[in-house]
Amino acid sequence: MGSFKNSVFILVLHLLEGALSDSLIQLNNNGYEGIVIAIDPNVPEDETLIQHIEDMVTDASPYLFEATEKRFYFKNVAILIPENWKTKPEYVKPKLETYKNADVLVAEPNPPGNDGPYTEQMGGCGEKGDRIYLTPDFLAGKKLPQYGPQGRAFVHEWAHLRWGVFNEYNNDQKFYLSKRKLKPVICSEDITGKTVIQKCQGGSCVTQPCKTDRKTGLYEEGCEFIPQQSNNDKASIMYSQSIDTVVEFCKEKNHNKEAPNEQNKKCNLRSTWEVIQDSEDFKTTTPMTTQPPKPTFSLLQIGQRIVCLVLDKSGSMTIGNRLNRLNQAGKLFLLQTVEQGSWVGMVTFDSAAYVQSELVQINGATERDALTKSLPTAASGGTSICSGLRSAFTVIKKKYPTDGAEIVLLTDGEDNSISTCFDEVKQSGAIIHTVALGPSAAPELEELSKMTGGLQTYASDQAQNNGLVDAFAALSSGNKAVSQRSIQLESRGLTLQNNQWMNGTVTVDSTVGKDTLFLITWTTNLPQILLWDPSGKKQDGFVVDTSTKMAYLQIPDIAKIGTWKYSLQASSQTLTLTVTSRASSATLPPVTVTAKMNQDTGKFPSPMVVYVKVHQGTKPILRAKVTALIESVDGKTVTLELLDNGSGEVKWNPPRPEVNKDQDKQVCFSRTSSGGSFVATDVPKAPIPDLFPPCKITDLKAKLQGDNLINLTWTAPGDDYDLGTADKYIIKISTNILELRDKFNESLQVNTTHLIPKEANSEEVFVFKPEAITFTNGTDLFIAIQAVDKVSLKSEISNIAQVSLFIPPEIPPEKPSPSLPCPDISINSTIPGIHILKIMWKWLGELQISLG
Repeated sequence: MGSFKNSVFILVLHLLEGALSDSLIQLNNNGYEGIVIAIDPNVPEDETLIQHIEDMVTDASPYLFEATEKRFYFKNVAILIPENWKTKPEYVKPKLETYKNADVLVAEPNPPGNDGPYTEQMGGCGEKGDRIYLTPDFLAGKKLPQYGPQGRAFVHEWAHLRWGVFNEYNNDQKFYLSKRKLKPVICSEDITGKTVIQKCQGGSCVTQPCKTDRKTGLYEEGCEFIPQQSNNDKASIMYSQSIDTVVEFCKEKNHNKEAPNEQNKKCNLRSTWEVIQDSEDFKTTTPMTTQPPKPTFSLLQIGQRIVCLVLDKSGSMTIGNRLNRLNQAGKLFLLQTVEQGSWVGMVTFDSAAYVQSELVQINGATERDALTKSLPTAASGGTSICSGLRSAFTVIKKKYPTDGAEIVLLTDGEDNSISTCFDEVKQSGAIIHTVALGPSAAPELEELSKMTGGLQTYASDQAQNNGLVDAFAALSSGNKAVSQRSIQLESRGLTLQNNQWMNGTVTVDSTVGKDTLFLITWTTNLPQILLWDPSGKKQDGFVVDTSTKMAYLQIPDIAKIGTWKYSLQASSQTLTLTVTSRASSATLPPVTVTAKMNQDTGKFPSPMVVYVKVHQGTKPILRAKVTALIESVDGKTVTLELLDNGSGEVKWNPPRPEVNKDQDKQVCFSRTSSGGSFVATDVPKAPIPDLFPPCKITDLKAKLQGDNLINLTWTAPGDDYDLGTADKYIIKISTNILELRDKFNESLQVNTTHLIPKEANSEEVFVFKPEAITFTNGTDLFIAIQAVDKVSLKSEISNIAQVSLFIPPEIPPEKPSPSLPCPDISINSTIPGIHILKIMWKWLGELQISLG
């Protein structure tokens, strides 16, 4: 077994994008339980919003029940109410429910007016989405014309979130040619409606039938298909749930397989119902024979943060400077990471447990400094993790219930008795974050974090990887407003020899700067520390702690925006630099980054997928340079570039407005985030066999070039998924889309002799002339690609692209214009019995009149 830590995501960028949630949802006897809908702390207090949420889910449940043929309904929902709202007797304290694991977030629109509901989907077909986003105005019913009833729209979003299906419309291409006919991108094909365009001038608008471009055969730009509210077909919810008669998902029999939409592209032309049928939810249920009960709701209000550190001080903590590194990371957490107003306690343990501090409320530097003095300074004895946990429960219970309290458990030792307190942990309702230090930490640790929804991290004994500090820096509250959370800007380490320097820069952007802290650690002697702000002014005043081998500088007020430069000099020792900050303003959302793996445990050769989400508020930031540092148990690291090329893109559903032009600005900032840890099993000893094919091409596009050439573009895959360079491409074509999908190997192959694959993530362009196939006016041609690596492993077949040959009809010569202009006559006014006419002459050029 090998354990790895996805510890550092360094973002240095223009603008960025991008994770999977630890959802508490469970399916129990056809009913979904544990759904968490959280109201963002920045939403103004409005009690009616809670009723709107309950009404939406109550209306959605029977709609979902009928749409899934009596299989699923909403059973119970927890609504998370912000801490800054007034308390009420009916509001109870949450247990495992947090903002971090919320399935639905109700937040103010960003940018303002952008109130459409949407779901973040980063995975492929059939993979669960991340989170649904709703706005107060949507819930209040102020967007009915655009999205239909709130309950119906929620079922649309639920299908994205729970079953990994995609939209059956396409805002970028609303019509397509098929057999010389223009068709709207709809599902099912039996949806009826009008094809119109709205033209506005001088403040007034008129709706007109669309005109066809004689040269392209396509409708004029701006043309829309408006479905009728009463249709004969009952599908599809993923096309337009707002149509009154739509109560079903598209099924195989009525699915529009030719429509160029995300569902066909991502799901290999399968209908949404086919994908839902393949889900675990569907396979483990049977239709109900009775009507389901109405949903029930619990109202949970976030309270003060309560956290207890449970720290290992057993004899093994003397190995590899572990105890000192614990002190360095613990001081960062106590001095910077934990938020003002939080209650913090501390327990240490070896073969027994010792209370170092009862719960103390953090009101300022006095409490923070006092807690740092409670960190363990000596190590000896055995390891009893359950003793430490039980002692922490006792410390918390002296002031508060353990429901929703947090425990940070750090240990480096094996303990075969952890499972003896699993039941106590479950009953406590506490959230346990685990930090496994070194290669011998008990593997059962991960069970503690899994069962309680806590963060699971790992740190090796290689100090230069800064893993322990990163783990503690990641422990900011999941329930506080983002403006209050500590944000890590930099994490770097290096072993220096012969008075070498560690030089670098840290960017402080406009969204952060409050409570900015520079932390330097070393392993033997105090290094030379030089730091300059963006104006070039040298920064003095570092607080030096020689016993813990660390120094830190807290920048007063708001740190200057721009590039901070540092230089650290030392010999024969390891240095690390960590920089953290907070939002510069409560009203300006900071840029944040979260990182996550697709699963906690992977079995070779199943790939582990790294996801990153980068947002400013609810708005994604695009085109990031993202670097992932993967650290193994022995401290060896591998650096990977994450791709923002469409394979890991966020999908917004329903349609989102076009990205704000501000996204085109190049804005520099840096962020670092701990992605937790994962376990890879059954990994063979070197040499590792090549069992990894190229990844699937998901962005194949085709267009006509001239009268008989086809231009293809796509993003190059790698030799192993998205790493390296593929060996060759296989391109197949057919005039039948299903034959190409189902009989790809038998389809007509395009000559790709001169097509040499580029390195992964490069843009590929290939132009070819269809041969051995009739390609005449009105022909619909479908194209797909397969990538092959050097050991002949093949990728999945790509999405299927389509081109339609349209040869415009000959335009008859225009009739000659009349020799004299014709008057355009309009009635100016009417007097009974007398018509007064106003005649307007229109003429281009010169008008010559002879008066004789």
